[in-house]
Amino acid sequence: MTSVREQVQRAYEIDQANPRTAVALGDVPSRYELITTEWLTAILCRDTPGAEVVSFEQGPRNDGSSNRRRLTITYNADAQHAGLPSSVFCKAAESLGNRLILGPSGTAQGEVDFFAKLRSRIDIEAPVGLYGAYDPATFNYIVMMHDLTGKAAFFEDHTTVLPWEQAAQMMRLLARLHASFYESPELGTPSVPYLSWPDWWSRMMKVSPDFGSSCDRGFIAAESVIPPRLFARAKEVWPRTLESVEKHSRLPKSLIHCDVHLKNWYLTNDGRMGLGDWQIVTIGHWSRDLAYALSTALTVENRRAWLTDLIKLYLGECASLGMPRVSYDEALLNCRQQLMTTLAFWTITLCPAEGMPPMQPQGLTYEWMKRITTMIDDIDALDSF
Repeated sequence: MTSVREQVQRAYEIDQANPRTAVALGDVPSRYELITTEWLTAILCRDTPGAEVVSFEQGPRNDGSSNRRRLTITYNADAQHAGLPSSVFCKAAESLGNRLILGPSGTAQGEVDFFAKLRSRIDIEAPVGLYGAYDPATFNYIVMMHDLTGKAAFFEDHTTVLPWEQAAQMMRLLARLHASFYESPELGTPSVPYLSWPDWWSRMMKVSPDFGSSCDRGFIAAESVIPPRLFARAKEVWPRTLESVEKHSRLPKSLIHCDVHLKNWYLTNDGRMGLGDWQIVTIGHWSRDLAYALSTALTVENRRAWLTDLIKLYLGECASLGMPRVSYDEALLNCRQQLMTTLAFWTITLCPAEGMPPMQPQGLTYEWMKRITTMIDDIDALDSF
C-alpha cells in the first residue's frame, strides 16, 4: 500500500516535471516564478473595470512551515486611480517538505477556507485575504493577503519582552476568537469546514510516522534548557502528549488557532495586537491556545508573575461574550494538560521528522522550549492527568 508520504512525493515529482503557470482565477502556481501579470490582474483587478497589473517584483524568500514572499505591484492608470494595493503578501507550499506537512493534514485547505469563509465573521485584528486556492492533485496551495508593511510590525524573534497591556490584549483577542463559534452547530460543516484537533493530529501522525520519536529526540537534544526535574521524567512526555490530544474529544469545542507563539502576533501602528498565520486552525478546546500563548509569548519571569491574572482576564472576557463561566481552577487544569502538545510543536521543530523542512531559527526554538518546559515544571503539568 502506498503511504501518504509516497503519494505526496509522487505528486510533487509530477508537478515539478510539468510546472503549472498561474494565469486565471483558481490556478495555483507550482512556484513563485510561475506567477504572471495576467493572474495578478485576475485577482487584484477583478472588481475594477479597465484595471491591469503591468508588472511586479518579488521580494526575498522567507521559508518555514510555508514559503512566503512579498510582491510589489505596478498597475496601469485605471488601477492606480482605484487605489488597489501596491504590495501583497503570499504564502505557498513550493517544496516537498512544505507540501508534506501542509497538504494531507488539511492545513493548506484550512488557511484558504479561513480567509474565504471565516475572516469576515470574526471581530479580531487579523490579516485580510485577497485570494486563496488549494490544489489536491499536487498538495500545493497559495494564499494572498493585504500586506501589513507600514501598518503593523510582526514580532520578529524571541528577544521581545511583551509588556502587560499587550499580553492582556492577547487574552482579549483569543476570547473573541473562541467565543465566535463556541459550541456552534456550524463547526465541522461546509461553512466552518475544519477538522477536530484529534483528527488533525491523527492525520499528521500518518504523514509523519516518526513524529513521536522525533519529538523524543528533540526533548533530549534540548536538555540544556529543560528543568532537571522534568528532564528526569522524559519517558512520560510523549504518552502525556497523546492524552493531551485525546482530552479534546470530551471538552467543549470552538474554533482554535493552534499556533499562537509570539512570532505569529503583530502590533499595529495604533497599538493593537493582531494574530496572523491561520494555517493550523482546527476545532478544539480553547485551553490549547491559552496555554500556548501564555507559555511562549511571555518571559518566564513575567509568566510567573502574571499567570493567574491573565487567565482570570481571559475567563472574564469569555463570559462577557456569552461563553459559560469557568472557574480558574478548571481553566488552569486544562492549560496544564494542553502544554504537552505545545511542547511537541517545538521538539519537532528542533529535530524535524523525515521530510519536514527547517521551520524556525534554533535560538528561538530553544527559547520557546525553555519557556514551555519551565511552565510544565512550574505547574506540574505531567501530574495533571
